[in-house]
Parts: sequence; C-alpha cells; structure tokens
Amino acid sequence: MSITAERKAALIKDYGTKDGDTGSPEVQVAILSERIANLTEHFKTHGKDNHSRRGLLKLVSQRRQLLDYLKKSSEERYATLIGRLGLRR
Repeated sequence: MSITAERKAALIKDYGTKDGDTGSPEVQVAILSERIANLTEHFKTHGKDNHSRRGLLKLVSQRRQLLDYLKKSSEERYATLIGRLGLRR
C-alpha cells in the first residue's frame, strides 16, 4: 500500500526544483498521487476496506489543497504539474 523508499527518492528527484527538495508542492503532490494510485489498486481487490477508504479520501483532499495553493501562487507551475501527472483538472 505504501510506496518504497526507492520510488519515493525517484519522485523527489524527478519533481524536485533543486537537490534534496522534499517540501515543494510539486514533490508533495507527486508523492500523494503515487500513494493514491496504490490505494486505488488496493480497492480493486479489497472493495469493503472502509478504513483504508477513509485514508484515501484524506489523501485526495490533501492533494487538492496543495494543487489549489499551487494554482493560486503560480499558474504556470500548476499547469506543468498536472500535465506531467496526468491529472484531469
């Protein structure tokens, strides 16, 4: 369900604005998107796992807040990020 340390490091490297950047909204959204994708796969086989579903909703809400912040602060970075992640909005 959670992502491996190697995958997380790869996401940080790909989406970070500088070396060792873990706090930028781009990195945080990329990590949240990976966790959301993993949980979505989990629900294909475990449809009645309502405790994890609550966690998924929290992750989606947190990602939405970060995307709203990024859109408000820098429209260009927002558009680039959703294009790279393949998000609808």
